[in-house]
Amino acid sequence: MSRRSTPAASLAAALAAVALASCSPAPEAVEGDAPVTLRDRRTKMGTFFEVQLVTADERAGRAAIEAAFDEIDRVEALLSEWQPTSEISELNRRAGQGPVPVGPELYAVLERSLEVAEATSGAFDVRFATCGGLWSFREPRIPSEDEIAACVAKLDDGAVVLDPDRRTAAITHPDVRIGIAGIGKGYGVDRAADVLERRGFDRFLVDGGGDVRVCGTNVGRPWNVGIADPRRRGDLLGIVHAVGGAIVTSGDYESFFERDGVRYHHILDPRTGRPARASVAVTVIAPDATFADALATGLFVLGPAAGLERVERMSGVEALFVGPGLDRHASSGFPPILPVPVPAGS
Repeated sequence: MSRRSTPAASLAAALAAVALASCSPAPEAVEGDAPVTLRDRRTKMGTFFEVQLVTADERAGRAAIEAAFDEIDRVEALLSEWQPTSEISELNRRAGQGPVPVGPELYAVLERSLEVAEATSGAFDVRFATCGGLWSFREPRIPSEDEIAACVAKLDDGAVVLDPDRRTAAITHPDVRIGIAGIGKGYGVDRAADVLERRGFDRFLVDGGGDVRVCGTNVGRPWNVGIADPRRRGDLLGIVHAVGGAIVTSGDYESFFERDGVRYHHILDPRTGRPARASVAVTVIAPDATFADALATGLFVLGPAAGLERVERMSGVEALFVGPGLDRHASSGFPPILPVPVPAGS
């Protein structure tokens, strides 16, 4: 799919080095600093985004949170295929017309997408947007076998080709479309985290609809990151403690409908054009949310057996799979899943 590729293990190792260098657990505030945890939550990118920030300077903290939300808006305007003025929409309009010059951010996101596609043997694929439009999960619609077969055939014939020297992208088939729903939220989370770091904050949590990036510690403790229960809405399987990096979960419970006892959900296997069936949820821990977001989607499609084999070869990456029977499969370094804390006074 691309003229350039990076082996998954090397990619993850490089990302781990960057993340560890840029975000280390901050020392606890000295007596008199009186740090507090600021918190704000808003709707962005079709989901909720929440920023928590530990600071003794509330005015600077509030300004940083506002800047982080502004950055998420900027990313959405740049990369959303639902906005006709976005750069990715222009690329889709020019499918089949040859190389298109793109900005550095879109190029970087596409490059990361193709790297994860290679690492997952095509289980993650930005071209899924071509067939994703056949399905509707808000107003339930199941496409016909002929519709699916015709769409998958387009994917077989069309590629996304990147030219690093000219910084261009080309969609080679006129009917193929790309979408970054499987990586875009993670990228928005990372950019928001970068804004906070550039403003000098090193104790925060950014959550974009389950795509979480953390740095440092909360007041007196690590950040508690919940892992959603895929079959009991609003409940958690448990929590993990985190002081740096990203924790991202993909599941079949985010957008779905049921018909005749079968759950049809939004995570499509790009190789078949149908909802993936090997997992019901996958949680990935990785150095950054962009990589973790895309990888969680690809691993969900692969399932526990094939997915864990790949994860164990990646440096700085861990994963937890919940299989169709709600059985759990964790990589060798996945942290303990702890009980949900009971609020004081309960």
